Amino acid sequence: MTDKPLDGRLVLVTGASKGIGAATAKAFAAAGAHVVLTARDVRGLETVEDAIHDAGGQSTIAPVDLAESDGIARLASAIAGRWDKLDALVISAAYLPTLTPVTQIDGKQFSQAITVNVLATQALLANFDPLLKRADAGRVYGLTSSVGADPRAYWSAYGSTKAAFDNLLECYAAEVEKVSKVRVALIDPGATRTDMRAKAYPGEDPKTVKSPDVVANRLVELQINDFDGLYRERVER
Repeated sequence: MTDKPLDGRLVLVTGASKGIGAATAKAFAAAGAHVVLTARDVRGLETVEDAIHDAGGQSTIAPVDLAESDGIARLASAIAGRWDKLDALVISAAYLPTLTPVTQIDGKQFSQAITVNVLATQALLANFDPLLKRADAGRVYGLTSSVGADPRAYWSAYGSTKAAFDNLLECYAAEVEKVSKVRVALIDPGATRTDMRAKAYPGEDPKTVKSPDVVANRLVELQINDFDGLYRERVER
């Protein structure tokens, strides 16, 4: 195996300005892929891109707010105008509302979570499906959470959107399995050292949970070694 096993591959990573998304973008680029970085934070994207280029990798930044109704469609059009396929789509971006009882959910925050975690996911699948199907083996990685399948007190606003997120990806996986080579993986990162984790667990020592690099490297391993059918995994240390 070469040191650039993903040379010639195109990978799109959402939420690429920080956390697991940023680590994933760097890991795919280190493996030889050209990575398209997207998020709202332009400065954060530029920082990640600089790190990739300094390490000899290739990337392109494409700032997009997933909450904008036409942002994803414009992104897909721009990518399709430059490349003829997409080898992997990593859906890492997510919005975590304030943890609260069901009866006290903030409507604006809940709406934002639904938009980013659910509606944007559907739009990503719809707009990038043609490019994924043109790849030799298009792969979709959805970063999920255990609270989607295992409801937990005070996590309802986020957990319910992740349940919908999982359902969308599982349905898409079933729909494309017989008619294309596109496959889907639902990846639960588990406890990981991110800003979102710190927001949910403000008293936790970040050194007690794993680095985003652990999750990123596992995603790259899956892309290299491949998988068949709908794949699920929780990434441990």
